[in-house]
Amino acid sequence: MYRYIKGEITQISGTDITIECHDIGYLVRVPNPYSFALGSKITLHLYQHVREDAIELFGFATPEERNLFLRLINVKGLGPKGALAILASSTPEEIVKAIEAGNPRYFNAFPGIGQKISQQIILDLKGKLKFDEAPGPVNPKLAEVESALKALGYKTTEIRAVTKDLSFDDQTSTGELVKIALRRLSKN
Repeated sequence: MYRYIKGEITQISGTDITIECHDIGYLVRVPNPYSFALGSKITLHLYQHVREDAIELFGFATPEERNLFLRLINVKGLGPKGALAILASSTPEEIVKAIEAGNPRYFNAFPGIGQKISQQIILDLKGKLKFDEAPGPVNPKLAEVESALKALGYKTTEIRAVTKDLSFDDQTSTGELVKIALRRLSKN
């Protein structure tokens, strides 16, 4: 099983990209192939799908997106291509919100997903998707602060408790934000 791949994008098509790593080109199916730039160096988080007639790699920009994909393909009646179609048209956050809201019509809009599978997605996943599987922080400074605190051994719940009301303006450096968070953590 593969966890991730780092390399350069050498081809882009309608459903996949080719990423070259150590002179080998890997065909990887991705949610939005045209969101990648030809010649760029990237890291993709992978899932290897094995059937009796094919072995395919599916790639995702973040581990959270990959985790959501894995949850979706475990839904009865929904395969990797259907799950990829859902991820191609939505953000993981929107998908989780639709599941938690119990909104089957949201999933009916995706190709190959009817009412029965939409209801099955909600039945199987509602209440089972943790906050950690939703998309990571949108603010790059918040991502850096969380990463630094995780490297110091703090748990995600502790980190979120002290960073939820930090001010991420342009004047405050990431280092200063980490110091503020550490002071808050030491008081707890």
